[in-house]
Amino acid sequence: MKAVVMAGGEGTRLRPMTSSMPKPLLPVANRPIMEHVLRLLKRHGLNETVVTVQFLASLVKNYFGDGEELGMELTYANEEKPLGTAGSVKNAEEALKDDAFLVISGDALTDFDLTDLINFHKEKGALVTVCLTRVPNPLEFGITIVDEEGKVERFLEKPTWGQVFSDTVNTGIYVMEPEVFDYVEADVPVDWSGDVFPQLMKEGKPIYGYVAEGYWEDVGTHESYVKAQADVLEGKVNVDIDGFEISPGVWVAEGAEVHPDAVLRGPLYIGDYAKVEAGAEIREHTVVGSNVVVKSGAFLHRAVVHDNVYVGQHSNLRGCVVGKNTDIMRAARIEDGAVIGDECLIGEESIVQGNVRVYPFKTIEAGAFVNTSVIWESRGQAQLFGARGVSGILNVEITPELAVRLAGAYATTLKKGSTVTTARDHSRGARALKRAVISALQASAIDVRDLENVPLPVARQQTARGSAGGIMIRTSPGVPDSVDIMFFDGQGADLSQGGQRKLDRVFARQEYRRAFPGEIGDLYFPASVFDSYTGSLLRNVDTTGIAESGLKVVVDASNGSAGLVLPSLLGKLGVDSLTINPGLDESRPTETAEVRRNGLVRLGEIVASSGAAFGVRFDPVGERLSLVDEKGRIIEDDRALLVMLDLVAAERRSGRVALPVTTTRIAEQVAAYHGTQVEWTTTSPDDLTRVGREEGTIFGGDGKGGFIVPEFSSVYDGTAAFVRLIGLVARTQLTLSQIDARIPRAHVLKRDLATPWAVKGLVMRRVVEAAGDRFVDTTDGVRVVETDGRWVMVLPDPAEAVTHLWAEGPDDASAQALLDEWAAVVDSAGR
Repeated sequence: MKAVVMAGGEGTRLRPMTSSMPKPLLPVANRPIMEHVLRLLKRHGLNETVVTVQFLASLVKNYFGDGEELGMELTYANEEKPLGTAGSVKNAEEALKDDAFLVISGDALTDFDLTDLINFHKEKGALVTVCLTRVPNPLEFGITIVDEEGKVERFLEKPTWGQVFSDTVNTGIYVMEPEVFDYVEADVPVDWSGDVFPQLMKEGKPIYGYVAEGYWEDVGTHESYVKAQADVLEGKVNVDIDGFEISPGVWVAEGAEVHPDAVLRGPLYIGDYAKVEAGAEIREHTVVGSNVVVKSGAFLHRAVVHDNVYVGQHSNLRGCVVGKNTDIMRAARIEDGAVIGDECLIGEESIVQGNVRVYPFKTIEAGAFVNTSVIWESRGQAQLFGARGVSGILNVEITPELAVRLAGAYATTLKKGSTVTTARDHSRGARALKRAVISALQASAIDVRDLENVPLPVARQQTARGSAGGIMIRTSPGVPDSVDIMFFDGQGADLSQGGQRKLDRVFARQEYRRAFPGEIGDLYFPASVFDSYTGSLLRNVDTTGIAESGLKVVVDASNGSAGLVLPSLLGKLGVDSLTINPGLDESRPTETAEVRRNGLVRLGEIVASSGAAFGVRFDPVGERLSLVDEKGRIIEDDRALLVMLDLVAAERRSGRVALPVTTTRIAEQVAAYHGTQVEWTTTSPDDLTRVGREEGTIFGGDGKGGFIVPEFSSVYDGTAAFVRLIGLVARTQLTLSQIDARIPRAHVLKRDLATPWAVKGLVMRRVVEAAGDRFVDTTDGVRVVETDGRWVMVLPDPAEAVTHLWAEGPDDASAQALLDEWAAVVDSAGR
C-alpha cells in the first residue's frame, strides 16, 4: 500500500514561523514534523509515499529529496494552486489508482497504529475509513459520529457547543480505495469532509470510522506547536529523538558542547553542535536547535529555539519561539507566547512582550520595549559604523560574507588600480576574515599590500606610505568573541564621518564594482616593515638624554603584537629594560578589564622589586598604553593623561594639546600653568586626529590609554607614546609619582542610559531646555556648565540606543548629585 502525505498548506495561523518556511518543515524536537510523519509511515511498512506540495514546495523537495536517507521512495505531486484536501490527492491520482492508499497530513504529530487502521479498513470492506480520535475540546475540529459497527452516521465541521454530540474528531488520516477518485473533480478545490464524504453517504457508500488510541496533535497554532515540543520531551508521543539522554529527560545531540557549570533541568533537548556556556540555565520543555550558541547567564524556559540562533549573555527566553539565524543580544527578554521570525536581530536589553509577533528579517533596537507585532517595519536603526569601525560578534554579526561585502563596498569608493594595505591581529578569526577581505579587494581591481600580523599603529603608518586606504581586523578590546573591521584613509587615520557615510551608502545599495578580466588586483607582502617603523619613530621623537640617564623600565607586551616591535626598538634606544609576556598568545587576542587589571598589578610588583623608573603595559595591538609608577602603583588612564600632559607641556612651554570634551577641566589648569592651551574636540577619534595633524599641536590623548605624538603620527600609538615618555622622564629627572602628586585630583563620573532611537532627538531638546540660562557648549552633544564651574555632558551614542552622561564637580558627591539630576532629565524624555 502507498501513502499520501499532504504537505501543501500555508499554515497562516502559525505565521511568522511559516512566513519563510512551509508548515511541514517546522521542527519538533529539532526534526521537521513531516519527518516524524514519514518515519511513522516507514514503521508501518508504507515506504512508497507521494507528497503533495504547493506552498514553498521547493523547500520541502530539497529537504527530503527522493527519500533515500529515510529508506523510503518519495515522489511529489505539485499543485499550481490550492486544491483542497481532496483536490490535492486527486492531483496524485496517477500514482495511486491501482490499490488502496493511506492519506495523512504532513503537519500533524501522531503515533497512531496505522497497521491496525489499515486492517480495520480491509475487514470492513470500506470505500473510505476515517481515522478518529477523542479530544477534550472538539470545537476546532470536525466531529464524526459512528454507529456500533463503526459506520459513519454524520459529519459536522467546526461545530458550536450546541452541536457537540460527540468527542470523536476527524484527524485527517484516511484509508481509501481508488474508486473514491470518481467523486473528486480534477483541477478545482475539493475537500473530503465538506464535499466528497457527504456525497458518498448520500449514495450509501461504505464509510467507516476507526477510533485510534495514541497521541495526536494538530500543530495549527503557536500554542499547539509549543505543546507538541513538551509532549515529545515528556514521552507522551512515541517518536524518535536524535541524541543521547545524558540524564533523565535531558537529551543532547551529537557534537553539542554543554559546559559542566551550565544548569540543565529536563525534560529538554539540545541540538547537534550547539554550545551552552557556563552559567547558562536551560529549564524544562526547552528545545535548542542545531548550531545554537547559548551564552553565560542566559535563561531559557519552555523556549523553542530553531537552528543557528545566537542567545546572548543574560538574555531571558520564556515560552517563546525563535526562528532560525536570529541573533538575540545581551540581556534581551522575550516573553511568553512571543514568536520571533527567521533572521531577526533582537537588540541588547530590549523587551518583546508576550504574544507579540516579529516577522522575518526585522531588527529590534537595543533597549526597545515592543508590545505590538512588528510586521512591515523594523523597530531599530541600522548603523554600520560604531566607535571602532564595523564591530560585532564573530560569525554571528561579523561573518565572512559580510566582510566580503564590506571590502567590496570600500573598494568601490576607491579608484581602480589603487592600493589598500591590510593587516590583522594574532587571532584566528581575524586571519580568516582578512583572507576574505583580500579576495574581495582584488576582485574589485584593487592591489593589496598585506602586512599580516602587525601592531595597529604600524598598520596605520604603513597605510600612510602610498596607499589609498587600509583595513585592519582585530579582536574587539575586552570582548574576545567579537571583532572590529577598521577602515583607514590614505593617511592611516580612521575614515572620517563623510567617508563612513559614503561607504555606508555603497554597502546599503549593494552596488559593488567588479574587475574585468585582466584587472584583478595584485597581492604582495612588503619587507622590513618593523625596521621601517622603528627607524622612522626614532628619527622623529626626541630621545636625547635616554642613553645617559641609566633609566630602567619594565615593559609588558601583553602577549600581543606590540612585542613584535619591541626587541629592535629597545636595543636602539639603549635603555635598560625588562620585557615580560613578549610571545604571541593566539588564544588571548584581547584582554578583559579583570585580566588587564591583574596584569597591571603584577607589573607594579615587578617594577617595585626591580627598582625600575616606571612600567608600561601595551594593549594587545600596541595602540594604547597603561602606566605604573616607580613605587609599583597603577596610574589610572585618566590620570595618566594628565601626567603625560604635564610632562609634554612643561618641556614645550607653548603650543596646543588636543583633548576630548569629556576630559576633566583640570587639564586646562595643567596646560595653562606651562603656557600651553587646550583645543577641545569631539569624542570621535578622527576629530582628535584632525587636530593632531594641525601645525602647533604638541600632544593629544583620550584618557583611555590612547596618546597622540604629533611629531611622529596623528593617531593613537602606544609605542610612540612609550618612546616619548622615556625621553621626557630622562630629561625632567622627576619620577612619575612626583609629577602625579603635583596635579590636583579630578572628580569625573560617567553613566550610560538606554534610550530608544525614536526619542534621542527629544532627549537632547529636553536637555537644552532644562539648561535654561546656563552656559551650553555644543562641541559634542550638550555640555551644561553651572555657575560654580561644575559641568555635565549629555551625548547620544552614534551606533547604539544609549545616551552617555559625564559630570565633574569638586568632589565625587557633588559630581554624583549632578549626574543624578541630569539622568532624571534624560529618563523623563525617554519614557
